[in-house]
Amino acid sequence: MPVRKMRNSWYVDFRYGYKRYRFKSKVNTKSGAMAYEAHLYSKLLAGKPIHDEPREKPMTFEQFSRLWIERYAKANNKYSEIISKESVLKNNLLPFFGKLPLDKITSMKIEEYKFLMIKKRSKRTGGILSAKTLRNHLSILRKCLNTAVEWEYLEAPPLIRMPKTSPSGYRYLTYEESERLLRATSGRWHDMILLALKAGLRFGEIIALTWRDFDFENMKLCINKSVVRGRLGSTKTYKTRYVDLHERIRQCFQNKMQEKENLVFPSEVGGFINQKRACDELERIYKRAGLQPIGWHALRHTCASHLASKGAPLLAVQTLLGHSDIQTTMRYAHLCPSVGARAISLLE
Repeated sequence: MPVRKMRNSWYVDFRYGYKRYRFKSKVNTKSGAMAYEAHLYSKLLAGKPIHDEPREKPMTFEQFSRLWIERYAKANNKYSEIISKESVLKNNLLPFFGKLPLDKITSMKIEEYKFLMIKKRSKRTGGILSAKTLRNHLSILRKCLNTAVEWEYLEAPPLIRMPKTSPSGYRYLTYEESERLLRATSGRWHDMILLALKAGLRFGEIIALTWRDFDFENMKLCINKSVVRGRLGSTKTYKTRYVDLHERIRQCFQNKMQEKENLVFPSEVGGFINQKRACDELERIYKRAGLQPIGWHALRHTCASHLASKGAPLLAVQTLLGHSDIQTTMRYAHLCPSVGARAISLLE
């Protein structure tokens, strides 16, 4: 149709002499767009230029992405998200789309990018680029182009088809393996592992803990901050949560209380523990325990898996771990005991 509404704006969109024309209506109503369309037609029939003034050279994706990082990402995202976006742009999106004008990034170009990325990964490593990684790239591209539309650098965004992903798997320790891991170390590494296994804390939340966060009287632990790439910020979901203390955590930490503002796990030189240093140390502890190293985050999965297998309601697991979406917690549903058996027993 010659006039159409896109993102709350009316556009004139028609073909004349085998050429397509699309302009944003000067009056943002359907009748205003129809009147503008008639005006443009009359100019074409009279042989006059259709543009009222010379059009500016369209901004390239590389130029706009810099503007987007400075004015959007740095104003709305956490530090870790900004670093992630900059990395994906620099290493993946800009080498392919960087020199293209924004209006030349078409759905076909995006499909070419998807094919190229999968082919490149397969050739370099023999593996296939995961759909989850590709979805992350395309999500950043889509948000950037949608912002270009909102800021009126682009008339309409291209259609971006996201690759389908299968549910992500995870690894966790059994009860016996968890105890072996705890017995294989002592001191702060033991205490950090205990918090991950019995409170489900993320690594960044553990190293950000201060003694003020412990409330032994009410047996609660306040989780309201996290450290990512050495910087202190909010939790992953921007929310504060209160975790009920396991008795083993109370016994471990209550007699170690220091000044409330002090970090519970400072590094040897003060400040926050380096994540790479902690990962290397955890790998050594796994090996001493005779276990396959599976990282810090696997300890959080272990906590959730143990809770689910003991029959804890999934809503309780969601609250404890601080998941913003119940779908994230549903990955542990298959561990809930006898749910299927109770359901099937209802049949006559």
